[in-house]
Amino acid sequence: MRIQAIRNNHPDKELFMDEFSFVGNSEIETIEDLYQNYLRDPGSVDESFKQFFKGFDFARKNYDAPISGGLVSKEFKVANLIHGYRQRGHLFTKTNPVRSRRKYFPTLDIENFGLEKEDLETEFEAGSQIEMGKAKLKDIIEHLQKTYCDSIGVEYLYIRHPEIVNWLKERMEKRRNTPDFSLDKKKRIYDQLMVAAGFESFIHKKFVGQKRFSLEGSEAVIPGLHALIQKGAQMGVREFVMGMPHRGRLNVLANILKKPYENIFKEFVGHEYEAGISLGDVKYHLGYQNDITTSDGHEVSVYLAPNPSHLEAVSPIIEGVSRAKINNKYNNDYDKVIPVLIHGDAAIAGQGVVYEVVQMSQLRGYKTGGTIHIVINNQIGFTTNYLDARSSTYCTDVGKVTRSPVFHVNGDDAEALVYAMELAVEYRQNYNSDVFIDVLSYRKYGHNEGDEPRFTQPTLYKAISAHPNPRDLYGKKLLKEKVYTPKEIDALQQGFDVYLEKQLEDSKEIEKVVIQRFLKNDWKGFRYAEPKDFTSSPETGVSKTTLLALSEKMTTLPEDFPFFGKVDKIMRDRKKMIKEDKLDWAMGELLAYASLLTEGTPVRLSGQDSIRGTFAHRHAGLTIQDTEQQYYPLKNLSANQAQFDVYNSSLSEYGVLGFEYGYALATPNGLTIWEAQFGDFYNVAQVIIDQYISSAEEKWGLMNGLVLYLPHGFEGQGPEHSSARIERFLSLAANDNMQVVNCTTPANFFHVLRRQIKSEVRLPLVIFTPKSLLRHPKCISKMDDLANGGFKEVIDDDNVDAEEVRRVVFCSGKIYYDLLARKEELNARDIALVRLEQIHPFPQRQLKAILERYPNAILHLWVQEEPENMGAWKYIRGMFKGVKLIPVARLASGSPATGLNGLHVVGQKEIISKIFKKCHCELNQKYCGLQCVEGKSRTEILKQHRYFSEKPRFSI
Repeated sequence: MRIQAIRNNHPDKELFMDEFSFVGNSEIETIEDLYQNYLRDPGSVDESFKQFFKGFDFARKNYDAPISGGLVSKEFKVANLIHGYRQRGHLFTKTNPVRSRRKYFPTLDIENFGLEKEDLETEFEAGSQIEMGKAKLKDIIEHLQKTYCDSIGVEYLYIRHPEIVNWLKERMEKRRNTPDFSLDKKKRIYDQLMVAAGFESFIHKKFVGQKRFSLEGSEAVIPGLHALIQKGAQMGVREFVMGMPHRGRLNVLANILKKPYENIFKEFVGHEYEAGISLGDVKYHLGYQNDITTSDGHEVSVYLAPNPSHLEAVSPIIEGVSRAKINNKYNNDYDKVIPVLIHGDAAIAGQGVVYEVVQMSQLRGYKTGGTIHIVINNQIGFTTNYLDARSSTYCTDVGKVTRSPVFHVNGDDAEALVYAMELAVEYRQNYNSDVFIDVLSYRKYGHNEGDEPRFTQPTLYKAISAHPNPRDLYGKKLLKEKVYTPKEIDALQQGFDVYLEKQLEDSKEIEKVVIQRFLKNDWKGFRYAEPKDFTSSPETGVSKTTLLALSEKMTTLPEDFPFFGKVDKIMRDRKKMIKEDKLDWAMGELLAYASLLTEGTPVRLSGQDSIRGTFAHRHAGLTIQDTEQQYYPLKNLSANQAQFDVYNSSLSEYGVLGFEYGYALATPNGLTIWEAQFGDFYNVAQVIIDQYISSAEEKWGLMNGLVLYLPHGFEGQGPEHSSARIERFLSLAANDNMQVVNCTTPANFFHVLRRQIKSEVRLPLVIFTPKSLLRHPKCISKMDDLANGGFKEVIDDDNVDAEEVRRVVFCSGKIYYDLLARKEELNARDIALVRLEQIHPFPQRQLKAILERYPNAILHLWVQEEPENMGAWKYIRGMFKGVKLIPVARLASGSPATGLNGLHVVGQKEIISKIFKKCHCELNQKYCGLQCVEGKSRTEILKQHRYFSEKPRFSI
């Protein structure tokens, strides 16, 4: 009844039921079941229980006691106590340096387990479970307290693999989660703390009032990272790929990646960047890389990616970079690269992309062999108290999604953090899964060094102001242990200050701020794009003989596999289109991949339904009958072809697009593609578009060749499946920072994909891909179109009498085929339909040549399906020099499209009809486009004409 009353009155009943349900007989019943298994087969139970039950049988024999009472009964209660510490010890730790812990009930007091104070001196065989053998209860408790309730708390019993649980138990309980470091190692830890704290203190004095987002309060992270890198290197890791927010970044750059102090100091006062970086970024967003030597002589590469103020945006990018290195450099050996993500407590709990990244961690297309997540837990987000920042008990509870172990560590205890880091690396290398380290610490100042934190947290900051930093705390410990003398410690600190003064003086000799290009070695041989790169496209054709051979390979299935019936029809249809020389969109796409693969270029494509294709057009993987297995023709082209990977992703845009951007960042010689299920859905990943794809080159000097497929086109399917928001990309397009195309033929799609690899530069490529055109009878290309030439930025009309053309109609994408159908119906050879295939960079030279072809044109129209305030219009109108361009579009709207198919059809017909509206004026021009005004001369009409005589419902 007492337990039930506590449950009913506890403020968080669900938490109580989850965390505290061991109270009662359930665990004793479980142990009884284990005991019965042991009697039947001693080898069927864990070794620790095996030893316990041996002692239990010994006790029964010697004490002649029944199972239900006496010492034997208490053995079970002690076993239950041990389990309680393993399960809930993390709730009662000494891990918080500046706050009192919240109270949790019931406690781990022995009375809650049916034990009494009189039992403390009694010896119990249950001690064998924690590597102690038979031991007094008080010693067992002391051992458990030190292991689970001191500077380290651990959550791990929810892991479902007994071998992993036992591995963790053995390592933690044998050492009591307490490090026993050598004298030299302790000195190294102090040195690392000393430079971490000294660096922050120096900057604080020298650059008063400047933002730096200091690490003060969490300096122990620096020796922790050193330990992580050294332990990893000892276990065969060659590269560490790190992502982190701004807090502590300068310290990590200086003291982990060895970025020269003078370069960092220059960033506080610099006025100009080196050539190649036009805008740059603030110092605490920059990345770096270096090859470093650990204290025991191992050579490793360490990378820290640049990151914007969107704190967790870098997380999926780090995973993508790591996977690319694992695949391409280390032959899929996960043990050679460790991704390390450093989070803030508010961000890891509040940012949904963290959950997306965690969910991707064990998926075959995105697995990186386990990420080490480190949380710098300031217990406050900007000004938000942790109680207002999350509903979960811990900020790291997202780690339980994948049942990853979580270590909660007191940030004041540098040795404990070093120990936890080393254990985390061992775990990661053994089990290739994620592990979380929650460093409970504090933030010495406000969100930045100019904030006043006492406005919002007066009591917390009263405690913080009186609290010594981790360096001084560890220094006192080493003084007590006689590792150092006070004089030696003073000399170390003063010597470092003198060194920093010299570095500051050296920084004044640096002329310009230098931003190191991230992954600079991978990008040797590539240059930044220039306007001349877009005056024409390179030749990207592939010989017809090669294309026919590849087509045969792709459409011939192995005879020893029975395939799903419709697969055979797909292959027959593809063979037919090759024979008839009418290649559809899918064939153009697949031949682009095939040709690149056989030329040695790896291809990776991922998205929510990319294997089959959302619109069932691609069929890159073919299902074998009555199995879950698939056959991939593009993986079976030749013995020495490059790697082809296509994956159906999780239902994620932000996380997956970020991953693929990272993958492309580390694979400049490969074609990396992310495909949206519908183009509209990319906006969930707008952060990646804004912070990386459009701006990373100007901010950080990053080049990236990622390709985005965004299905686009108004098909009467409602507002959510019409527009991929062309206008948003074009609003970000400047200085040749990306390519935006809307192809209308399979051949042009083929060539633009090949151009992405054959070019000397790498820019993100945004392709608005079709839906209805995937099977449109007019949207076809001949094999010769793929074999010859290259990508066409603009496609002119070849069915006109150029001298007679009065209307030149510019358009892009699928609406061309709607216009074409009407033109062919009317045989209107005095209207030219010109397709703008590449919208940005804008093809001025090609467009000028086309305009000159039509000297007698009276009207120049831009036609789009999208509302006037969307689509390409607002971008296009500023690009036509010396030409009055009139838009034809739906009325401006807050929603991209109507949800009624009938209304959509009416609007579409009206757009088309306006283009082909007849005129019977005195000029006698069938499609002159002028408003008919009787009695007016041609000159007068041209001066005052309007294109439409009435205000349309759907078009302007």
